[in-house]
Amino acid sequence: MEDSGALKRKTPEESKILGTSTQDSAAKRRSQTRTCVHEVAVPSGYTSTKDEPIHGTLANPLFDGKMAKTYPFELDPFQRVSVACLERNESVLVSAHTSAGKTAVAEYAIAMAFRDKQRVIYTSPLKALSNQKYRELHQEFKDVGLMTGDVTLSPNASCLVMTTEILRAMLYRGSEVLKEVAWVIFDEIHYMKDRERGVVWEESIIFLPPAIKMVFLSATMSNATEFAEWICYLHKQPCHVVYTDFRPTPLQHYVFPTGGSGLYLVVDENEQFREDNFMKMQDTFPKQKPSDGKKSSNGKSGGRISRGGNGSGGSDVYKIVKMIMERKFQPVIIFSFSRRECEQHALSMSKLDFNTDEEKEVVEQVFNNAILCLNEDDRSLPAIEQMLPLLQRGIAVHHSGLLPVIKELVELLFQEGLVKALFATETFAMGLNMPAKTVVFTAVKKWDGDSHRYIGSGEYIQMSGRAGRRGKDDRGICIIMIDEQMEMNTLRDMVLGKPAPLISTFRLSYYSILNLMSRAEGQFTAEHVIRHSFHQFQYEKALPDMGKKVSRLEEEAAILDASGEAEVAEYHKLKLDIARLEKKLMSEITRPERVLCFLDTGRLVKVREGGTDWGWGVVVNVLKKPSIGAGSASSRGGGYIVDTLLHCSSGSSENGGRPKPCPPRIGEKGEMHVVPVQLPLISALSRMRISVPSDLRPLEARQSILLAVQELSSRCPLGFPKLHPVKDMNIQDTEIVDLAKQIEELEQKLLAHPLHKSQDDQQMKSFQRKAEVNHEIQQLKAKMRDSQLQKFRDELRNRSRVLKKLGHIDADGVVQLKGRAACLIDTGDELLVTELMFNGTFNDLDHHQVASLASCFIPVDKSSEQVNLRNELAKPFQQLRDSARKIAEIQHECKLEINVDEYVESTVRPFLMDVIYSWSKGASFAEVIQMTDIFEGSVIRSARRLDEFLNQLRAAANAVGETSLENKFAEASASLRRGIMFANSLYL
Repeated sequence: MEDSGALKRKTPEESKILGTSTQDSAAKRRSQTRTCVHEVAVPSGYTSTKDEPIHGTLANPLFDGKMAKTYPFELDPFQRVSVACLERNESVLVSAHTSAGKTAVAEYAIAMAFRDKQRVIYTSPLKALSNQKYRELHQEFKDVGLMTGDVTLSPNASCLVMTTEILRAMLYRGSEVLKEVAWVIFDEIHYMKDRERGVVWEESIIFLPPAIKMVFLSATMSNATEFAEWICYLHKQPCHVVYTDFRPTPLQHYVFPTGGSGLYLVVDENEQFREDNFMKMQDTFPKQKPSDGKKSSNGKSGGRISRGGNGSGGSDVYKIVKMIMERKFQPVIIFSFSRRECEQHALSMSKLDFNTDEEKEVVEQVFNNAILCLNEDDRSLPAIEQMLPLLQRGIAVHHSGLLPVIKELVELLFQEGLVKALFATETFAMGLNMPAKTVVFTAVKKWDGDSHRYIGSGEYIQMSGRAGRRGKDDRGICIIMIDEQMEMNTLRDMVLGKPAPLISTFRLSYYSILNLMSRAEGQFTAEHVIRHSFHQFQYEKALPDMGKKVSRLEEEAAILDASGEAEVAEYHKLKLDIARLEKKLMSEITRPERVLCFLDTGRLVKVREGGTDWGWGVVVNVLKKPSIGAGSASSRGGGYIVDTLLHCSSGSSENGGRPKPCPPRIGEKGEMHVVPVQLPLISALSRMRISVPSDLRPLEARQSILLAVQELSSRCPLGFPKLHPVKDMNIQDTEIVDLAKQIEELEQKLLAHPLHKSQDDQQMKSFQRKAEVNHEIQQLKAKMRDSQLQKFRDELRNRSRVLKKLGHIDADGVVQLKGRAACLIDTGDELLVTELMFNGTFNDLDHHQVASLASCFIPVDKSSEQVNLRNELAKPFQQLRDSARKIAEIQHECKLEINVDEYVESTVRPFLMDVIYSWSKGASFAEVIQMTDIFEGSVIRSARRLDEFLNQLRAAANAVGETSLENKFAEASASLRRGIMFANSLYL
């Protein structure tokens, strides 16, 4: 890899501050607000040709010429340094908090392009953000166009706002537009770590011609320099980093204990953590809060998440909002992690009114103007009519399930100060600058699809960044609602933690592989993309550190005493052999059909997760897991969860809400918690059982079980007697009988070994450490050998085999007709939909059925209702499932890691088939929304994405000369495009 030396130079402002003596904190805070850090990554051998008096140096850029744009305020240091980098015509990454003013830098790059008669592209991660940005830039620069999957306005404008997917498609097609572009602005570049879509940013950056310079705008991230070094390595041009983590408006962070009445300041505006206040707040909770280990009705274990509109959660939110208004701390954003909860909290405010009569009139006027874009019928939808009384009182809701017109109306009213209390989900923290004076968190834990975990510092930074309006508030206020005792360090890390690093989520898609293969000029291949990905760059950067660690461990191994090693090695090998055979035996025993009848309540079981020993626990309950989409456990035993009482370290729900194991030893502090355990993690079953109280919520009930386990343990010095697979479980399988026999023989040898009685022998410890060191050395060396590059190459080879088997490419890798169609589809599963195009599934359907079937490809919230399809949809749906299974099986045969059932479940989503079919046939929105429990806004978002998908299918059919199919897709698209589903955005 070419060396890209990163010069690190502090700006004069920072040097001044680093040298100051202690001064009063307010003055110190004011001076710190002015600071930023500037670094630059430069390719080796690069020499700058800029005029130093005007442009400064690479390490210290400044600009002393005529500005392309002037501002009505004095620029902050980070803005001045960024502008100087732009005037040097060099790429720059600006990493700063939401409210710091990154937009000013983007606007300067646009103004420069206009001045120099060049074109500029502004990309954003979401269509909604693109619409807002278009409106904002159009007001200032006029000559601005918009390109999203939904809308195209003025595509020949000098400044084009677009989603990143559109930019990637332009790069793949070699669009003429790019020949005139001088700058590309990537807004919210930290989106690159998004698991699903992050790869789109990575590919776009790799494909951009080196002549184009880039502006990256990001929330604060801890590895900004590494990202700049990648850009420098990729495009052989300097890339500056301008980083500031100071807020123009300092924040105060308060905690409100649920059920309490007071606020406790835990972090002041100088970012000092107030331990005294934290301890006072903790004292308001009962000393030992009963923790119910049992699962809640939704199948998610964990602490109570603040309930909306009922119970103490709702009344506390009411109390806080009322107090905020009395103290004139509005406007306020109240963040919840559930859309239903947002709505319930807002409805619980029915007694509150924050707007004057004049404001109510303005709200009504704006509301009536906004809904003019809808037809008469749609204006009387409950979701619209019920919103006006709430908005008039200065209260609103904002989440992704709202009707788009209502969501945009709420944003506009909030910006005008006509909404004083906004109940929102975390998506509101993304994108356009809409700050408030106060931000409230109704919970500190969120369900992320796997577990209830504490929100990370990055998420907290993003959301709390909405507090404090520059020039209006001297400080912003954050209020965190806590409903159970919390570790002090957990809270400190959340509020004062470092921003997360940007980690690559690069992956290979069939869409990318086919597009790269069909590019005539051949300058970019899939191999090129893999080698130049940020993923590979990060991997190679970590190699030297691994090498140093191996050297250190090898030195330690050489020093460790080797005397009497043969005897120790023999003993150690016996233990390893027993462990290996027991693991093999348990994988057979823990098959559901064999083990379930022995997992009765009270059974003692041993739990091991990877390298972590949880010790012995007690079975409480066994649950069958519902089959879910991709990522669910493997079929062998993974479909069951055993709720097990296990010994955990005190305060054990720290670290993202997950209990920490702590095998019980006499006199050791700890608590018993019910932990959901997957079947394959059970490493031993005992013959012993103990009685379990019916109610495990009181701590005393769970601690009594701990005492019982410890008492039994002291009576069994050789360990709990285990269930014998043959004698006790009556398993007659010859392989299992042999395994049990081998283990018994080895155990006899172990007990007879002279070292068995001298476990604390220094010689033993020394050898064990040596074995551990050698194991670690082997693992590190394997990791260094096992190049990520090779992994991706293997995957590429396997995916190419799939493409050959399905007829997308021929034996020489030349893209065939089918592949040419798949090249044009990136909104849904390109392999599956081209299969349907070519196997005739679409030929027998009318355009309403086509629209309905195509909706299965669009991600949508999962409906909890049973799907019962009418006859005309059931048959094509079955054909779709059969094709999906065929494609999954081919991928499996070609050695791709894929679970066939999971692929089918996660790729084929029938939840909107009926809705889309009825809408396509002319039903009203009010009628179709009665057919599903999915939020109205989610239905509309899916319908618009479906329209984009149908247009891609139309283009694909055109590319392969299928005129009748092309017409059918066009008719299907046209049948959707009406009424509220496709009402214009208020921003356009």
